[in-house]
Amino acid sequence: MAPVKNGRLLFNEVPTGYPEPGKTTVYDETETIDLDNAPLNGGFLVKTLVLSIDPYLRGKMRDASVKSYSPAFEKGQPIENFGVGVVLRSENPKVKAGDHVYGIFPFAQYFIRPSFDGFRVLENKEGLPWSVYVGVAGMPGQTAYSAWKEYAKVQKGDVVFVTAASGPVGSFVVRLAKADGLKVIASAGSDEKCEFVKSLGADVVFNYKTTKTADVLAKEGPINIFWDNVGGESLDAALQYAARGARFLECGMISGYNGQAQPVNNLMMIVAKELQINGFLVFSLLPKYAEEFYREVPARIASGEFKFIEDVKKGLEFAGHAIYEVQAGKNHGKSVIQVAEE
Repeated sequence: MAPVKNGRLLFNEVPTGYPEPGKTTVYDETETIDLDNAPLNGGFLVKTLVLSIDPYLRGKMRDASVKSYSPAFEKGQPIENFGVGVVLRSENPKVKAGDHVYGIFPFAQYFIRPSFDGFRVLENKEGLPWSVYVGVAGMPGQTAYSAWKEYAKVQKGDVVFVTAASGPVGSFVVRLAKADGLKVIASAGSDEKCEFVKSLGADVVFNYKTTKTADVLAKEGPINIFWDNVGGESLDAALQYAARGARFLECGMISGYNGQAQPVNNLMMIVAKELQINGFLVFSLLPKYAEEFYREVPARIASGEFKFIEDVKKGLEFAGHAIYEVQAGKNHGKSVIQVAEE
C-alpha cells in the first residue's frame, strides 16, 4: 500500500484568552505514513478512532518554561489527550492487531507507540460505543468515581452541590450522589443543560447564568459536600453556605482558565467552619480504583443507570473548534472527536 496522509492537530501558539482554532492549533496533512511497512521497532501501530476534548487541555497550552502538574504542549507537535483506537500491526507481546486500546494519544489519524506503558486493552463486553471510553467510562468518569470514593465521606442526610453538572464529570457525580441517597443541588450554564441534569435525578437544578448561586444555596443549603468544577463565584457561595465540617472536592476551576480568575472572598470560612478542602488529580487516585472502576462502571452504563450525552464532531480537522467550545461552555455533553470509523 502506498503511504497515506496522516492528519494531525498541531500546537501552534500560546493563547492569551480562549484558544482559537487555526491559530492556537492548526490542522496539518503534510505528514504521510506507510501503514504496511513503517518500522515498529518493537512497538505497535494504532488507527485513532475517537479523541477526548477536556477542559484541562487549556492549561497545557502555555509556554514550556511555565511549570505545572502536567507538561506543556510542544509547539509544532500534535497535542495529546485520551483516545481509543484499533491496533493495525504490533511487535509488542502485550497487544495484537485488532485490539482496541485506550491511553494518551497524539491528535493524529495514525501513530506508532514504542511502549505499552500507560495503555490498556479494552474488552468492552457490553458493546458500548468507543466514544464512551473517553467519557463516562474514561478519564472523566474515573475522575468522578475515584474522588467521590476517596473524599466524599458520605453521611446520611448530606446535601451535595455540584457545579458544571451537565458535563461528563459533574453528571457522573450527580448520579453517584443520588445512588447514595443524597439531596443534590446542581448548576449548569443553559436551560437545555439544566433539563438534562434534572433527568439524572438532581433535586434542585438552576442556570447559574440567570440565577445567583448564593441565592439558591441560602434557600437549599447548608451543603455538606461541594464538587467544584468551576471555582470563582460558585466556590465563594459554597464557602459561605457550607455546613460545619463540609467536604470540598476541588476538581477544576474553569472560570479562570481563559482570563482573570474571579476573586474568592470567603476563604476565612475554611477556618471558621472547619472545612475539609481536597484538591486532587485523577492520575494520582486512579491506581487505587482503576480495576474496580472497569469491573463496575461499564455494566452500570449499559444498564442505563449512568446516563450520558455526547457532543460529537466528525473529523480531526474540527478538534480545534471543539477545544474552543469546551472552554467557552458552548458544548452540550461530553465533547468527542470521531476521527475514523472502524
